[in-house]
Amino acid sequence: MTSAPTRLDPALVDPATVPASDLAGLCAAICDVESVSGAETDLADAVEAVLRDQPHLSVHRDGDALVARTDLGRDRRVVLAGHLDTVPLTDPPNLPVRLEGTGDDRVLRGRGTVDMKAGLTVMLALAIELGRPGSEPVADLTYVFYDHEEVEESRSGLKRLAANSPELLAGDFAVLGEPTSANIEGGCQGTIRVDVRTRGVAAHSARSWRGENAIHAAAPILATLAAYEAAEVEVDGLVYREGLNAVGVRGGIAGNVVPDACTVTVNYRFAPSRTLAEAEAHLRELFTGYDVEVTDASPAARPGLDDPLAAEFAAAVLARTGGTPRPKFGWTDVARFAELGVPAVNFAPGDASLAHADDERVPVAELAVCRDALRSWLRGA
Repeated sequence: MTSAPTRLDPALVDPATVPASDLAGLCAAICDVESVSGAETDLADAVEAVLRDQPHLSVHRDGDALVARTDLGRDRRVVLAGHLDTVPLTDPPNLPVRLEGTGDDRVLRGRGTVDMKAGLTVMLALAIELGRPGSEPVADLTYVFYDHEEVEESRSGLKRLAANSPELLAGDFAVLGEPTSANIEGGCQGTIRVDVRTRGVAAHSARSWRGENAIHAAAPILATLAAYEAAEVEVDGLVYREGLNAVGVRGGIAGNVVPDACTVTVNYRFAPSRTLAEAEAHLRELFTGYDVEVTDASPAARPGLDDPLAAEFAAAVLARTGGTPRPKFGWTDVARFAELGVPAVNFAPGDASLAHADDERVPVAELAVCRDALRSWLRGA
C-alpha cells in the first residue's frame, strides 16, 4: 500500500509519461486535491495550470469552470466534459487515496475515485496529448471541467457556462466522464424533488386533543410512497427503472408540543419517456389535496445512440471493450447537452454503484481502457 501524491506534481502531467504510464499517479493527484462542492477552487487552479501549459489549447475560465479547446480546423467537434466536485468526505476522511493491490488488480480507493475523478484523469491525459505533433485528432476537441454538479441544479457550473458562453459548449457530440465501468450508458433519468406539506394545530402534548398532529397527517403520504410500484420503461431499446422515495421528513418544534406542520421531501427518478412537466403532473396527481412545492428538477435525456456520431463512437468503443450499451440510472449532464442540441453519452472508468460510497474505489486498469478507447476513436484508428 502506498500513499498518493497530495498535489498535481508537474512530473505527473508530463506528456511523455502520462499518456503511456502513470494514469494511476495522475488520478491519485487529482483526487487528493479536495474539491467538495463549493470548494473546487484549488483543483480548478491546478487543472488550469496544466491546461494553460499546453500550446495546442486555448483556455477560458468562468468561476471554477474551465473550457479548453483545440482549433485545428476540423469539420466536427467533440466535447469531453466532467465535474470537478465531490460529495463530502467521510469521518475519518477518505483522503488521501490509497493504491492497493498489485499488477492488473490494483485499485485506487478514496473519495472521488469513482465520481468522477477517474473520468477527469482520462480527460486531462487526452487534453495533454491530443493536438501535439504526431498525435493529432480527427476532430477538434473541447474539454469542460466544471463546478457544483453534486448540489442543486441552480448552482451548476455547466449551467452557468451555458448561460454565459454557450458558444464554448458547441459541438457535434459529447462524452460525459460519469462512471460506467468502461461501458457506454445512454441518456439518463430525470430527477425532481418536491416538498409535500401537511398542516395541523399546535397544542401542549399533555392536552393533545386540543390540537391536530401534522406528522400523523403525513401517514397517507408515506403509505402512498410505500405502496408505489416503480415502472420499468423501455426507451430506444434501453430499459430505465424509475423510483419514488421519501428522502426526508421534517416536523415538530419541541418534545412537548403537538406539531402544526410537517414536510415530506420526495424524490422522483423518472425515465426519459416523460418530460419534466409530465413528471411534476404525476406527483401532483399522486398527492392530490396536499400542498406540493417543487424544490429542484432536472429533465431526463433519451439515449441518443441513433445519432450517427454516437453510433460511430459506440461501435468503436464496444469493439474494444466487448460491452453493450446500458441505460444510465441517475441524472447526468447528458441532459444539459441534449438541451443544447449536442448528442451525448456517458463513458468513463468506475462502477457507478460505488459513487458516493464510503469505500469508493476504481480499478486502475479501467483508466487505461477508457483512455485508449477514446484516444483511438479520436485519432480515427
